Amino acid sequence: MLSGPFLDRNWMGQNEKYESAEIVMLGMPFDGTVSYRSGSRFAPEQIRLASWGLEEYSPYFDKHLNDCNFHDAGDLEFPLGNTVKSLELIKRNVEEIYKDGKKVFGVGGEHLVTLPEIQAISKYYDNLAIVHFDAHTDLREEYLGEALSHSAVIRHCGNIIGFENIKQIGIRSGMKEEFELMKQYNTLLHNTNELDIFKDKNIFITVDLDVLDTSIMPGTGTPEAGGMNFNELVKWFKHLSKFNIIGADVVELAPDYDASGVSTAVATKVIRELLMTIS
Repeated sequence: MLSGPFLDRNWMGQNEKYESAEIVMLGMPFDGTVSYRSGSRFAPEQIRLASWGLEEYSPYFDKHLNDCNFHDAGDLEFPLGNTVKSLELIKRNVEEIYKDGKKVFGVGGEHLVTLPEIQAISKYYDNLAIVHFDAHTDLREEYLGEALSHSAVIRHCGNIIGFENIKQIGIRSGMKEEFELMKQYNTLLHNTNELDIFKDKNIFITVDLDVLDTSIMPGTGTPEAGGMNFNELVKWFKHLSKFNIIGADVVELAPDYDASGVSTAVATKVIRELLMTIS
């Protein structure tokens, strides 16, 4: 019998037992509706490999990954070319996670994967709110006639939980109509204390990595100049750690557009700090 040791392809610091974990990391390698540069389907696998280049300790939170009690369930396998079935597969698995009394930590994939997560979570939580980090509004009703699009995901989520229960951070690109919708519901935030309106909410955090500036995150499907730096993002996370966070995801890394691997390394560190935030 071989004695190894063998390389681990799961996230470092995970709880190997699903049953005793409080958070379940779920890979969602889907990018079937990407409107510009595809490739985010390769992110979960590359992020896992890059995680082994991180320290397990976060000096930002003074916590260790072992303190987060998360289990890496691996990547879902999707029927290629079938958006509806892929989203249903995510929804079904996320429902199982919450039925078992746990939280989901989704790793995309494109941003549309957030929709079935919210559909599932809304069955188990009321008073639900979303904190949305992104460069783009994602509030379109459709894109090129297709309602199921990553550019419409927050619009769909707003139709489920109410737009008054959405706050958006880092937005700097979108149609005029989308910005008018943000103004109507006052969704766009600029300071961390503006989040305090959600102190009594059950909050889901969704992070599109293009919220970060292209200087540190070029490896994404729709890069947008003028974004925040890593420390600014962590500042928001630290404030959010005081709230009741019931789930999260990180999406839209397209690793092959940054041959240096820096974008993947940054994405991995974002995930580490967000794990600290929700645990």
